[in-house]
Amino acid sequence: MRTSIATVSLSGSLTEKLTAAARAGFDGVEIFENDLLASPLAPEEVRARCADLGLSIDLYQPMRDIEAVPAEVFERNLRRARHKFEVMGRLGCDTVLVCSSVHPLAEDDDALAAYHLRQLASLAEEFGIRVAYEALAWGRHVSTYDHAWRIVEAAGHPALGTCLDSFHILARGSDPKGIEDIPGEKIFFLQLADAPLMAMDVLRWSRHHRCFPGQGGFDVTGLVERVMAAGYDGPLSLEVFNDVFRQAEAGPTAVDAHRSLVMLQEAAGIAAPPERVVPTGVAFAELVTSDAEPVGALLGALGFARTARHRSKPVDLWQQGEARVLVNTGPVARRDGTQLAAIGLESPDPAGAARRAEALLAPVLPRRRAAEDAPLDAVAAPDGTELFFCATDRPELPSWTGDFRPVAHTVAARHIHRFDHLALTQPWHQFDEAALFHRTVLGLRASDSVDVADPYGLFRSQPVTNEDGSVRIALSVGPAPTDDIARAQHIALTTDDVVAAARSFRAAGGRLLAVPTNYYDDLAARFEFADGELETYRDLGVLYDRDADGEFRHCYTETVGRVFFELVQRDGEYRGYGAQNAPVRLAAQHVQRPAR
Repeated sequence: MRTSIATVSLSGSLTEKLTAAARAGFDGVEIFENDLLASPLAPEEVRARCADLGLSIDLYQPMRDIEAVPAEVFERNLRRARHKFEVMGRLGCDTVLVCSSVHPLAEDDDALAAYHLRQLASLAEEFGIRVAYEALAWGRHVSTYDHAWRIVEAAGHPALGTCLDSFHILARGSDPKGIEDIPGEKIFFLQLADAPLMAMDVLRWSRHHRCFPGQGGFDVTGLVERVMAAGYDGPLSLEVFNDVFRQAEAGPTAVDAHRSLVMLQEAAGIAAPPERVVPTGVAFAELVTSDAEPVGALLGALGFARTARHRSKPVDLWQQGEARVLVNTGPVARRDGTQLAAIGLESPDPAGAARRAEALLAPVLPRRRAAEDAPLDAVAAPDGTELFFCATDRPELPSWTGDFRPVAHTVAARHIHRFDHLALTQPWHQFDEAALFHRTVLGLRASDSVDVADPYGLFRSQPVTNEDGSVRIALSVGPAPTDDIARAQHIALTTDDVVAAARSFRAAGGRLLAVPTNYYDDLAARFEFADGELETYRDLGVLYDRDADGEFRHCYTETVGRVFFELVQRDGEYRGYGAQNAPVRLAAQHVQRPAR
């Protein structure tokens, strides 16, 4: 289906918004009146600019407080409407959005509302324009879509139809089933937005907290299915009021918006992008650094061995069990210290995974490689992390490990088996985009997000995983975008015995994150431990959690650059991440600042 986006959904000037929408792949736009009023471009110039970009102007909006008002107010409304219709003619737009009235003098009189809308539609028809009447969730007398439709039906004018808005319908808890009773040709426009489920005034909820489909708690897919069943054949259009989107760069926001519509069409059975190819494991985590020595010392203390070096690049392979860490000291190294730059994901079909990613607008990354190097498809996640689709040591496909040459190494005592999870801190304005990306592009499942107390605000975190938990990525956003702790990433490693692993790490010269004694005093009050167990945890900085499914023990290394490691022991069927321990960890990290 054709896709559209309201200019109010994006930041910047009208020209910037139009450019971003076109580059993201939208077919059209809704022109929000305030954007036109603030633009130095005349309506004819906006029309020409849209044409140059391949965009249609699908809707002009909004016209407010039109119907069921006193006669003298309505006469002024008609004068205002005539002027707007002339502007729309210059824009080349043939549909106007009219919101249900919130005017303090508006009357609770459906017959009067229908009469006024019929007169408005008659005037619009003279200009070749259609009127799409929408029920605002906070409308003075008309606040539901079925009520708005009854008025449109009573007015009985061919140039008058209804506009359905998923936010206004679902925020009020209206049953969208009745949409199927509206003739498809009378649904003049469909506006879509999701929103987190919140208990607040609906107007404030609407103006500040809408998001793109798939990023909130509404069943937008079910609503779209109802609209399609009614016979609607217009565009799927996004109208999202969101404080974060208004401050973020328009280009990435527009891409995120269009990706949400691709996902929505797939979920509703309208379109079929390439099938999801869910990763089956983590092949490697790649660290980039300008100084390999502290990173190598940290990995060596954890029991990793430097087993191989890339044949043509300054990249070393460190391995322990199934956990592989690449250390890259090439030109990609940044001045702000060591960071987690790339993740290799095991894929049953790397080429199919890449096709899926590209279809969902993930940036395909060019890769500098020698002719003999294994081909690896890679895309960029919203935070810039490179994601490689791998087939490690599978005879039927080239393996990235073939690009490395073994080096002499000593096998130390092994405590680590594999990656437990990878934690990626997102830019503050891209958290919802990242969650949608990992779900739609990679096919991972999202758990509920949680808020964690940080000494300087709130940390928000949401894990995304595959079915068996062999891929776990914890997405988070911190309270202070420029703070090292808020920007840190970490790699969690699985062990059968966290105490033995921690002791071995410390004996090899590694430094564990010190945990305040008060934490262990509280732990003693909450749980019973065997003799000496709690003292061991206190000595090593091991944190503990327990739920109905099992136990969780974990500890942290100190931070190098922007990266630290976590040692994780899961017993039973514990599936969490020790979220209640995160405030203690964050506070301790603020005290013990990262080393460069």
